[in-house]
Amino acid sequence: QVQLVESGGGLVQAGGSLRLSCAASGGSFSGRAMAWYRQAPGKQREWVATISSGGTTDYADSVKGRFTISRDNAKNAAYLQMNSLKPEDTAVHYCNARAGTTNFSSPLYWGQGTQVTVSS
Repeated sequence: QVQLVESGGGLVQAGGSLRLSCAASGGSFSGRAMAWYRQAPGKQREWVATISSGGTTDYADSVKGRFTISRDNAKNAAYLQMNSLKPEDTAVHYCNARAGTTNFSSPLYWGQGTQVTVSS
């Protein structure tokens, strides 16, 4: 069982930046792909980015070029650097630990989410 705790959300003006962190405990971290998802009010949860255990990254088209996912296996942590934020990025952002090593493995464990609000 892996526990995930997100932090770093907040209120920022359009064009600003935030860095989200995800602290993992209670299980294998380095052997899992990690991902970020988000859910805006009234919308379904959507995938944002994934990083494999080996460091391969994938991004949703809506964030490509603005967001960067990374991981530090020594700290059991994953990060999402968000630059050039837009009001449409406003959502609760969730950290996710995948079942396997690749970006194609299934989502398995979820954090409680952190709110990101971007004002225009």
